[in-house]
Amino acid sequence: MGARRCSGCLSCLMIPLALWSIIVNILLYFPNGQTSYASSHKLTNYVWYFEGICFSGVMMLIVAAALLILERDTPYKCCQSENCSKKYMSLLSIIFSVLGIAFSGYCLVISALGLVQGPYCRTLNGWEYVFEDTTGSFLRDPSTWSQCLEPAHVVEWNIILFSILITLSGLQVIISLIKVIIELSKLLCTTYSVIIQVTDS
Repeated sequence: MGARRCSGCLSCLMIPLALWSIIVNILLYFPNGQTSYASSHKLTNYVWYFEGICFSGVMMLIVAAALLILERDTPYKCCQSENCSKKYMSLLSIIFSVLGIAFSGYCLVISALGLVQGPYCRTLNGWEYVFEDTTGSFLRDPSTWSQCLEPAHVVEWNIILFSILITLSGLQVIISLIKVIIELSKLLCTTYSVIIQVTDS
């Protein structure tokens, strides 16, 4: 019962994380609240991967909804025995949790790449990825951020939002992994108890 309650809480926690991922990803399209840069495609290319909106957002909402449905106390008659039904539900939960790891992992990787690449901004030489060849070293050197003249403070904007996306998707990966472990333990324990019952009889 405790494991089921814990598992349900983890599934519920996925929902606000997914909603925040959508919000943060949307903010990346509007540096300083301006829409002109998105309409003229003057944003970092990793923003257009929709990692927070689609994968860590909408897809994780679907995963969370599916897991919550599978964790309800309503009995499912998918097999002839109750143990078979429980194992089937656990197997489905594992599949959805693995999908959760894949979706949130995609967002984690793309956000990390976007953070390391740096923003697409206007410098004295025109619009370019001025930090692309620094392999992320610019993150530790704020004195170089002034090379980006437009949008204003776009380096800080990208660092903060991509870092939040990395944190949110990282938490989703951890939660999904814990869910896999919980469901695997339930599946193995159920199988073990069935073996013991057969042996005793």
